[in-house]
Amino acid sequence: MTRLQRLIRLSAVALTAVALTGCISLFPKSKPANLYQFDYVMPASAAPAATSPGGMFGVLKLSSGFTKAAAGDRIMTVTGGSDVAYIAEARWASPASVLFDEAVNRAFEQDGAPARLISRGEIGKSDYVLKLDVRDFQVNYASPKGRPSVVVNVRAVLTRSADRSVAAERSFTQTVAADDDRQAAIVRAFTVAVSGVLRDLVEWTAALGKAPD
Repeated sequence: MTRLQRLIRLSAVALTAVALTGCISLFPKSKPANLYQFDYVMPASAAPAATSPGGMFGVLKLSSGFTKAAAGDRIMTVTGGSDVAYIAEARWASPASVLFDEAVNRAFEQDGAPARLISRGEIGKSDYVLKLDVRDFQVNYASPKGRPSVVVNVRAVLTRSADRSVAAERSFTQTVAADDDRQAAIVRAFTVAVSGVLRDLVEWTAALGKAPD
């Protein structure tokens, strides 16, 4: 190989390296998503749940159903009643369905609540079986520049363990306006809405009392 051929080959390698470097620099840089979570917060002014005439009773809680579009870690928005999207650069720290079930557990652990949740596989007698179906879990905008509101709707069905008959069923809904159109304000509205729904759920369950033996 002549000196001229070697120079041509080295020049080609150098040009290839420069081209690759240029390609790498063209990859888009995405901003990291902000992670949030909602939780159950018992209002400071709230009275303890009403004590059941029969004392404590067990409730077997099944896995909650969750609207598919909002079950993951993205925060779902609906504009004008039909335009569905997700908030950019914002995620739940865990899937919304997981955070919701954790919030349910905390709500029933409050002081004075007569209903004790029993999970599948846990040793304990259950008087009722509780099934929750989260049908709405979203941020609503009346218009693209409107003020956002968080909507949480949960359908609860309580059946008696003894004969599988339906003891009661009810829907719980909370609509909470966010302070402004910012991620942190929207997440705070989710915590208020979830807490309101779960507070009503706990009180409703407690009022049913212990199933007769």
